[in-house]
Amino acid sequence: MPSSRPLWIIVGILLIPPIVVPLLVGLYDKDDPRLWGFPFYYWFQFLLIPCAAAFTVTAYYVAKEAVRRDRAARGLPELDSKGERR
Repeated sequence: MPSSRPLWIIVGILLIPPIVVPLLVGLYDKDDPRLWGFPFYYWFQFLLIPCAAAFTVTAYYVAKEAVRRDRAARGLPELDSKGERR
């Protein structure tokens, strides 16, 4: 059975950008370029929302596979979509 450690590392890497990028205020603390009259500060933050969601959803599915591998390696039964034993 393949190890799940690389998958957990990928999960961690996928969660870093949605956490770190909004904290880097100097990256987007400016007025130009404007998009439809909105300063860069505003539209960049709105752009971060779907990007962070995409990273988080991807991390969720990778973590779900890692849990499946962990359970299989320990001989535990698989879980259904509700998190209950099959």
